[in-house]
Amino acid sequence: MVKPSRIAGLILPYILATAALHFYLDSTEKKCFIEELPTDTVVEGHYRAQEWSETAQTYEDNPELGVQIDVDELSTGHSVVKTRGPPDGKFTFSSHDAGDHSICLSTNYTSNWLSSRRHIRMYLDIVVGATRRDVEHDRSHISDLAQRVRDLNFKLQDIRREQQFQREREAAFRDLSEQVNSRAVWYCTVQIVVLFVTCAWQLRHLRRFFEDKKIR
Repeated sequence: MVKPSRIAGLILPYILATAALHFYLDSTEKKCFIEELPTDTVVEGHYRAQEWSETAQTYEDNPELGVQIDVDELSTGHSVVKTRGPPDGKFTFSSHDAGDHSICLSTNYTSNWLSSRRHIRMYLDIVVGATRRDVEHDRSHISDLAQRVRDLNFKLQDIRREQQFQREREAAFRDLSEQVNSRAVWYCTVQIVVLFVTCAWQLRHLRRFFEDKKIR
């Protein structure tokens, strides 16, 4: 059973003033800190948990140790952060509303031997009002957006080239159609003229034929 939360009356500015804050807790405990935050304030936290080793008689890193981070708005009860991380990690969140926020840390294990109580030493560093949440992530995000913009520009250029090619094909087809139509009209005109001449020649030939018949 997890013991009730122990809300320590520590103020995070004091944490900021401490170069290396650390505290001790059992594997079944939860340690909480209260901080009053204004609206839209960025908070960054870095933690490191070590487990007491009876064999070495010192605190050592345990990769199977998990750290649970819970951040809640006390006035509304809204859960801002609820995540589980490795024994050495960080968390970042922004306050949505002004007021007191509870930042709680507890431990658990990935294996099933949770019945035995373990002693944990926790290092914690919290920065309130940070302006740089994750520079590398922001740079990679900007690089990804720039790459997408370049891809869109390339696609737009391809579309424009395709449209220009289609316009050229349509112009060539229109010119060819006009040439075919003009040749068809000229061919029809020649046929009409030839037909008219042929008819006239035949009529003249028949007229002479009948005139010769009458004379005879």
